[in-house]
Amino acid sequence: MKTSLGAKTLLYPTPVLVVGTYDKNDQPNVMTVAWGGICCSSPPCVTISLRETTYSYKNIIERKAFSINIPSEGHVVESDYVGMVSGSKQNKFLKTGLTASRCEHVDAPYVEEFPLILECRLFQTVKIGLHTQFIGEIIDVKVEDSVLDESKIPDVDKVKPIMFAPYNSTYHGVGRLLGPAFSIGKKIKSK
Repeated sequence: MKTSLGAKTLLYPTPVLVVGTYDKNDQPNVMTVAWGGICCSSPPCVTISLRETTYSYKNIIERKAFSINIPSEGHVVESDYVGMVSGSKQNKFLKTGLTASRCEHVDAPYVEEFPLILECRLFQTVKIGLHTQFIGEIIDVKVEDSVLDESKIPDVDKVKPIMFAPYNSTYHGVGRLLGPAFSIGKKIKSK
């Protein structure tokens, strides 16, 4: 038996993404978003959804760029904080002690302490209702060497990304390995 919950923004897992932007005065800003993810493989694109009232919304519209910063579990406190206050009222980098570094390929800052960074050029916007979806073309991905595996691919167990449970308002780490993708399903295919 299943219980109907109605129309809700309920999807698991929801990644914790920290978006980096510059304002009109070249001041770096970061904000945590939960509505986002990969939306296209060619060209490689990611999407985030922001309310028009956010400081980051205005920054992305003006600069046509943003970064997606994947925090590790060790930075859950900072990640939560930068989603609670507006960059128009406070320098979040100074308050948290995080380091703003300039992206190499786009006009946006990234968080030096976070292990995985996507440099994004604004590709398209879609007004949906309360939120506007920003589609960013991924121009470059930067990964901390310490979280790479032998094949130079980010290891999820080393990255330790954070997930958000929207209706519980809680953060979670990644669970145990269940099996290799595009492989364990072959058990059914071979029947």
